[in-house]
Amino acid sequence: MKKIAFSLLTLISLGSYCYAQDGGKAKFGIKGGLNLSNFYKTEVGDENIKAGFNVGVFAKAPIIEDVLSIQPEVSYTVVGSETQYQNFLQGSGKYRFNLGYIQIPVLAVVNIGAFNIHAGPYAAVLTNVNVKDVDDDGTVDGVKDLDKDKFNGLDYGLAGGIGFDFKSASLGFRYNYGLREVGKDGGISLNSSTNSSTILRNSKNSAFQVYVAVGF
Repeated sequence: MKKIAFSLLTLISLGSYCYAQDGGKAKFGIKGGLNLSNFYKTEVGDENIKAGFNVGVFAKAPIIEDVLSIQPEVSYTVVGSETQYQNFLQGSGKYRFNLGYIQIPVLAVVNIGAFNIHAGPYAAVLTNVNVKDVDDDGTVDGVKDLDKDKFNGLDYGLAGGIGFDFKSASLGFRYNYGLREVGKDGGISLNSSTNSSTILRNSKNSAFQVYVAVGF
């Protein structure tokens, strides 16, 4: 996985260099921000949303100068969902499911002055999974790593959003819509006490992102 990420970063860097040599206005940079994510089954809702983060690199290479660009990215992103519990032994709180991915979107970017619209497909490789037990007051009672083999190692979907450019920096808002189920068939009954069987069955990733990008 490290070799794949390294190869992609190398390709992005070489692509930026080649565009720069051809007189284009290619840009390479870093980006990071907040994820508000959830699992969905048939319809995306606003229940059980949890916070996570995203951080990575990008290259923006012009196809039609000042109008249309292609923007590949490589980022580490943490998504998931949460579920409430209340019982005699534990009291009340929530379980937060955290899935870490190396995500690779390839976006078409339409520039309208300082405003842009971007959209395209993404693929993501699962790196780690855990569940946190969090009290109502925010205290983390425990963190349990989950077996990655019970999850699909590859996720994919569609990404789209808008951005605002300010010289070398930009502010963006993006939505990622997963098209592949998170858990493997027959392998999602991880722990009855975390209700993971219910929350993961037939579930897909859904995430809204707010991020800041700085280009060089």
